[in-house]
Amino acid sequence: MALTKPYHRNYRSFIKRPNSGYSSWAFIVDKQYADSPHHYTRAFLLLQEDIKNLFDFIEPADVNLKTFSFRIHELLMRTCIEIEANFKAILRENIYTPTFKSGNKSGQSKTEDYWTLNDYIKVNKTHHLDNYVAELPFWRGINHRYRPFANWAQNGSLSWYQAYNESKHDRNNKFELANFENLINAFCGLFVLLSSQFNCESFTTGEASLSVGTDSYFDGKFGIGNYLKIEFPTNWVDDDKYDFDWSVLKKENDRFEKIDYNSF
Repeated sequence: MALTKPYHRNYRSFIKRPNSGYSSWAFIVDKQYADSPHHYTRAFLLLQEDIKNLFDFIEPADVNLKTFSFRIHELLMRTCIEIEANFKAILRENIYTPTFKSGNKSGQSKTEDYWTLNDYIKVNKTHHLDNYVAELPFWRGINHRYRPFANWAQNGSLSWYQAYNESKHDRNNKFELANFENLINAFCGLFVLLSSQFNCESFTTGEASLSVGTDSYFDGKFGIGNYLKIEFPTNWVDDDKYDFDWSVLKKENDRFEKIDYNSF
């Protein structure tokens, strides 16, 4: 049976019914859906501008994937910090109360400061991050499409995130890991993570406008920030899709559910 209320910070496919087009996005801008979503999209938009400025000096191209520099290192650090902030927000605003499993803190509450990728990977089960694809609109070569969380489909590691950690803790010896390829994967990873919460909503100021399809040079759908293209997961089964009429549900006080991440 499909889900009759949306989860906090969890965008997913809808059962096709009358009014499902409106319902599939309108809940995202409800102020109870997420705590300060603009805080996270603004940080992404700032990063995106800085990365686009980097493209003035390093061409988005296959031949530059192993290029490394202090500027790339800085951008990689900032991007992965934002990824961690988003994972924490998803877990915090749903239900997650982990404890230490071993050591001298065994049985004690495991606070956010101690959360790691082993905690964040739980979000893949509810958001299907491994099935998202991000695409850069301008690229010389063949490596313009990225699935930054693909390895999580088999509970594997994320090489670009490992590169972030290693170059953060030992920059002198691991400096080469702060390269263009790992930055682009992290950039696309943050974009995917935001898209899995907010679809294409940037929470920018101004009046909401109706999107009208027109002819375009570019194929596909542009996402948050209107630069990267996004492909949403196509592997949702009907029982895991949303199925509600937001024009009715939005009038209820209790209109959102929380995911119990403790059960994973």
